[in-house]
Amino acid sequence: MDHFLYRDGQLHAEDVPVAEIAAAVGTPFYVYSSATLLRHFRLFDEALHGMPHMVCYAMKALSNQAVLTLLAKAGAGMDVVSVGEYLRAKAAGVPGDRIVFSGVGKTREEMRVALEGGIRQFNVESEPEMEALNEVALSLGTVAPITVRVNPDVDAKTHAKIATGKSENKFGIPISRAREVYAHAASLPGLKVIGIDVHIGSQLTQLEPYRLAYQKVAELTEALRADGHQIDRLDLGGGLGIPYERSNTAPPLPVEYGALIKETVGHLGCEIEIEPGRLIAGNAGLLVSRVIYVKQGEDRQFLIIDGAMNDLIRPAMYDAHHDIVPVVEAAPGAEPATYDIVGPICESGDTFAKGRTLTELAEGDLIAFRSAGAYGAVMSSEYNSRLLVPEVLVQGDQFAVIRPRPTFDEMIGRDTIPEWL
Repeated sequence: MDHFLYRDGQLHAEDVPVAEIAAAVGTPFYVYSSATLLRHFRLFDEALHGMPHMVCYAMKALSNQAVLTLLAKAGAGMDVVSVGEYLRAKAAGVPGDRIVFSGVGKTREEMRVALEGGIRQFNVESEPEMEALNEVALSLGTVAPITVRVNPDVDAKTHAKIATGKSENKFGIPISRAREVYAHAASLPGLKVIGIDVHIGSQLTQLEPYRLAYQKVAELTEALRADGHQIDRLDLGGGLGIPYERSNTAPPLPVEYGALIKETVGHLGCEIEIEPGRLIAGNAGLLVSRVIYVKQGEDRQFLIIDGAMNDLIRPAMYDAHHDIVPVVEAAPGAEPATYDIVGPICESGDTFAKGRTLTELAEGDLIAFRSAGAYGAVMSSEYNSRLLVPEVLVQGDQFAVIRPRPTFDEMIGRDTIPEWL
């Protein structure tokens, strides 16, 4: 469910007409619904009711400071994968004991910043990282709380570029070596083992891969406890998918995911962490764009819009689908038209959809890409020297620009010319 609905023929973001935002901000832009973000966070929190837990928002999905502040005030922890994300979380008011540091390439400097600023735990991905963290912790006279990320060799049945739990993926240590690695971790005086971490991928639409992975984690928990390790916390990752195509069968609900967690690991008495990102942010955002031209090709019509792959790269990178709707609702009986929907960038990959049937559109009309809140603005760029796309947050009948569109002078002014030129 989201809070983007038609009223009197106009698409609204909560109680604000999308066309009103477009008139004030210009296009393209992202718009997020506070009500949707909070609803989705609370669904996960409620799904784990009855067991000790923390919902750590995976902020790589959408990391605007206003969004982080909104979720932090609702009680969310944060899952970060860089020192930049860590500092964003802190700036949004998230205390260190609610920040989990993941990622395969943590540097010593990143470790130092997190240890000095406070951290809930590091999800350690490799033995060399473990050694480095031990050195940094000892140099600071402290002890780093860790889980070890295990790779359970489970096929998440998702896109190859966002699968993370198979043996050929770069993430974690093979679960077959876990007892050996945990024994080594316990021997390092700068580390304190507190639990296990696992994350098998993103945009999962079935529960069975989770079941297989979590069963392996439960077995490993018992084995590590038998070896003398104190395993009090299980970080089970995130990755639950969203329905990008409204006609498709809906992915599992958070309540079903929560029931699976209780069934597979609930008997262990561990505190549970989960790291949802896409399901919290995805359907909470739209990308709004304006039609520049309708162009007749040899055998098709092109809808050329002012949004481009630098604003929303998912279709170009992942062949991803986004439902696309007109901001002005089609009148009953309106003639449909079929378009290839493309942007202005000088690459054929700058294509959002092929053969997509919409109501007939004309130059100047507004369209909205649904389910664009996750991995949209955070992956945007200034390719082709296009200005970075702005972001807007809506709450009820109010809206605010939470990342402004820069000017061309600001963009160009970030470059410097050497004196010898």
